[in-house]
Amino acid sequence: MTTPATSAIGPDFATPVEKRYFEDYVPGESYRYGSIPVTEADILRFAGEFDPQSIHTDPVAAAAGPFDGLIASGWHTASVMMRLYADHFVSSVASLASPGIDTLRWTRPVRPGDRLSIVTTIRAARLSRSKPDRGIVHTDVEVLNQHDETVLTLTAMNLLRSRDAG
Repeated sequence: MTTPATSAIGPDFATPVEKRYFEDYVPGESYRYGSIPVTEADILRFAGEFDPQSIHTDPVAAAAGPFDGLIASGWHTASVMMRLYADHFVSSVASLASPGIDTLRWTRPVRPGDRLSIVTTIRAARLSRSKPDRGIVHTDVEVLNQHDETVLTLTAMNLLRSRDAG
């Protein structure tokens, strides 16, 4: 897999990811990051190890299948999303954990040669009631291909340390 782009596509946070805390995640703000190319070799390698279904592992069988060709595993697409999200969006100094994701949807197949980017929109951010040194941020994430077609959507939750907590 090729290394993702190292900067935002358009506006970015005022604070770099290595100095970002809970307070920097403002509801309503959106940012775009990417892109990562997805090659046939990437698709075959990932699927061979983690999702060995013929639509992901066998180009000949996939050509006769429901998608008229080889497609990436949805989990491969989610992994590309996570790489971009971890590199560019979620704080490298304040991230504590993630209690999960909501509403994961694969909306369009990812094919060899596609280039994926993400758009993050902060839906909500609130300080914890029981642990005021941290907050929870809910972020809508959309993965787009090079044609700006949505291929995956989800809502991520992240626990982040507050800057005020030191």
